[in-house]
Amino acid sequence: MIRAVAASVFLAMSLALVALLAAPRPVHAQELLPPNPDIEAVIGGQFDAFRADDVLEAWEFASPNIQGLFGSPERFGSMVQQGYPMVWNPGEVNFIDLQAFGGLIVQRVEVIDQNGTLHYLGYAMVETENGWRINGVQLLEAPILGA
Repeated sequence: MIRAVAASVFLAMSLALVALLAAPRPVHAQELLPPNPDIEAVIGGQFDAFRADDVLEAWEFASPNIQGLFGSPERFGSMVQQGYPMVWNPGEVNFIDLQAFGGLIVQRVEVIDQNGTLHYLGYAMVETENGWRINGVQLLEAPILGA
């Protein structure tokens, strides 16, 4: 009898957990924000530092979280050079828009590399006591253009 009750309770709790996980959750809608010159200056400053091969200066635009993750400007520079060559040696840089996803602030950037290839990047930004800093960069899919 005790086993049957325990099994029933376990089954009921399992079903409740499945229902909870399967239930629709509120989705944080993206919100377009007005351009932020301070954010654009930080991202632009990092691009300028990479163009000048000044990894130490580029490092200063990274958030404390990113600096802690990589530990040194040299490791950070190596990661950017290998993983984001369009950031390491950009051609043209255009700021598309600034978006909020719940508490996440993302500046979308269009980069045309030295070979003329178009790239879209999402710069996650975080405001620190020293101003805005870059908290990560993600390659984005190109926007779909209407017919």
